[in-house]
Amino acid sequence: MTSSHPFHFNLISAAHAAMIEHGFQPDFPAGTDVELATIQAQAERPAPNGVKDLRGLMWSSIDNDTSKDLDQIEWAERLPDGRIRVLVGVADVDACVHKGSLIDRHAQSETTSVYTGVRVFPMLPAELSEGITSLNEHEDRAAIVTEICVDETGTASDGKAYRALVRNRAQLAYPSVGAWLEGRAQAPAKVAANADLAAQLRLQDEAARRMVDSRFQHGALDLETVETRPVLLHNEAVDLARLEKNRATSLIEEFMVAANGVVARTLGDAGVASIRRVVRTPKRWSRIVDLAAGLGASLPADPDSKALNDFLLTQKQKDPDRFPDLSLAVVKLMGPGEYVRVNPNESSPGHFGLAVQDYTHSTAPNRRFPDVVTQRILKAWLNGEPQPYPEGLLDAIALRCTEMEDQARKVEREMQKRIAAVVLQKHIGQSYRAVVTGANHYGIFIRTLDPHVEGMLVRGGKGLDVGDRITARLISTDPQRGFVDFSV
Repeated sequence: MTSSHPFHFNLISAAHAAMIEHGFQPDFPAGTDVELATIQAQAERPAPNGVKDLRGLMWSSIDNDTSKDLDQIEWAERLPDGRIRVLVGVADVDACVHKGSLIDRHAQSETTSVYTGVRVFPMLPAELSEGITSLNEHEDRAAIVTEICVDETGTASDGKAYRALVRNRAQLAYPSVGAWLEGRAQAPAKVAANADLAAQLRLQDEAARRMVDSRFQHGALDLETVETRPVLLHNEAVDLARLEKNRATSLIEEFMVAANGVVARTLGDAGVASIRRVVRTPKRWSRIVDLAAGLGASLPADPDSKALNDFLLTQKQKDPDRFPDLSLAVVKLMGPGEYVRVNPNESSPGHFGLAVQDYTHSTAPNRRFPDVVTQRILKAWLNGEPQPYPEGLLDAIALRCTEMEDQARKVEREMQKRIAAVVLQKHIGQSYRAVVTGANHYGIFIRTLDPHVEGMLVRGGKGLDVGDRITARLISTDPQRGFVDFSV
């Protein structure tokens, strides 16, 4: 049975209200248009003086199929000794958005773009983040390039960073490139039409696979939390699509981890204070040990990312349906990431989940303010100029970025629930396969398997426990509160 009554809920208005409720300023301040016009008028194509001209390389970007704010592009070559030289170009946002400007102050307050599923609330005006500071296809752009060489064991060396001119030759998307790399589909049209581009992507994939194998050996965690995106028709959410990880997403993840590591080590070696992205050793490791024990596995008493990942890989093979829920539990027990200032000659807390010690955020300056800060610090060092941020200001920025990132996650989660409630409203009465994800004094919580939706059992369910498979009937939805209610 489905509902025959038309139902309308303004998700865009709800997203705007949620932004304000969580401390964001979703509308740009007065005067932005004037400053933006000045930036656009002065945005001439950068001359090659003082920077490398790398526009002749077969650069390409891979991102979500809806992405318009393109932050990075990639290129690789095989060296005579068997290593693969990898270059990552990142948009030079600072070239247009100057420190202390009105647009910059707004970005420093917001700290991040927020992706609500029905509307993007950008940190920078779209005329910049989707225009002159985006690495758009067939456009000359200023960039910061990081370079590494990857050997057959996945070890990266010879890291360096420098300024360059670049040109994106092909804007590509994760689903189609990933399916092609995995042999599940034909090459995307742009790849099929260009043998050099196809060879380039194969080489990048080879480098990334070397790197991910090396990181897993050192304890990087193979987590799989399920994400969905709404399918929109005339700005209305009509369905939910699951976002799948594939070889293309892994390729970009590996290159971004490597590029961020290069920048962190470059600034550390230069004796420059910077902002690092850290995930500390889990304080609730004992609970993770208990969680594993409940599944018949044994973890050491002291935090050990390699042992944890071995456990996760085993569970993924044994019970793939419940693995996303296990992954989510581990993520929560590890605790959220945060931004911190790291001084010269000071050890960073590192990133437990990625199994890396030196890590900053530098690869998404169109959508994250800490990346803009890192970019400015790096450019100042490259240019032999004084560092633009005193330590006290770095502390304040790091704290603000951590706080607002947490608020952004809350906005996005609230909107995911509201979108699910809207999409499922017309399916009231339908039954779904589901797994129990929580059972406490508040009630019994479930996750449907297709589509991926979180909800609550409000009728029946006595005696059910976490992990039980059930068939649940949808009985009501409340988009304003983000409630999806089921019975058994």
